[in-house]
Amino acid sequence: MTSPIWVAIDTPDLDRAREIVARVKRHVGGIKLGLEFFYANGHGGIRTMAALGLPIFLDLKLHDIPNTVAKAVHALRVLSPAILTVHAAGGRAMMEDAKAAAPTGTKVVGVTVLTSLDQSDLAAAGVSGNPHDQVLRLTAAACEAGLDGVVCSGAEVAAAHKLWPDGYFVVPGVRPVDGDVSDQKRVVTPRQALDRGASILIIGRPITQATDPDAAVRAIEATL
Repeated sequence: MTSPIWVAIDTPDLDRAREIVARVKRHVGGIKLGLEFFYANGHGGIRTMAALGLPIFLDLKLHDIPNTVAKAVHALRVLSPAILTVHAAGGRAMMEDAKAAAPTGTKVVGVTVLTSLDQSDLAAAGVSGNPHDQVLRLTAAACEAGLDGVVCSGAEVAAAHKLWPDGYFVVPGVRPVDGDVSDQKRVVTPRQALDRGASILIIGRPITQATDPDAAVRAIEATL
């Protein structure tokens, strides 16, 4: 059975990224590569990481007018990522065009509310209600636009799953019991996230900054 743990490789250093994946690849389901890695290494870096044999989650959080996002997704088709992110707040037309431009087999998921944000952050941005309300609004919009699923915190995934039983739920901000939450504000344990309906768990620093990343993954697996 494929592990639900996907490791977030949040570094621009290609050699460091390859080293981490080489150490954990037997115990994770895939690799998440985000903005800092993509900006530093581009398409070539993504291909290098894909050659290590794990599915790629390309977390670029695209957010622009529909035509621009569609063209960006089309430019990424050659990389055939397993998962690609867009911001659900970009609107229905943008999400529809992103999904239409994605290659067959790529799950396009909408980012709802970042796990680094709380209610005061949303209020400062002019968003009414709490993060839970906003996640459900954006989850409904992503479902109606034909996306495959959403990215949301473990605090909201149970309600989002109930709203969209067939959705694909990516849960970041996951921390082991007694783990350092760093800049995350809405965190849950890996076991809690799965019990609440997560499809995959995105875990970065608890693994990548561990003295022994493989042992860290196996310790998390043991709690599942």
